[in-house]
Amino acid sequence: MMSFDPLWETLKKKDITTYRLIKEYNLSRGMLDKLKHNRNVTLETVNWLCTTLDCRVEDVVVYRKER
Repeated sequence: MMSFDPLWETLKKKDITTYRLIKEYNLSRGMLDKLKHNRNVTLETVNWLCTTLDCRVEDVVVYRKER
């Protein structure tokens, strides 16, 4: 399972709120909802997050084996 838990820590470190992601960076509310609930997103979205936040993939998403 892919988890976006690292994204929330990265946002906190960079002092970027989810409100700013929507208003200043034009992230859709629907995409934010997908990220919050660890739903499927494209690699294009992960790439956009990494580029926008100037971070690595590991700072956005982590793989956790399902049991």
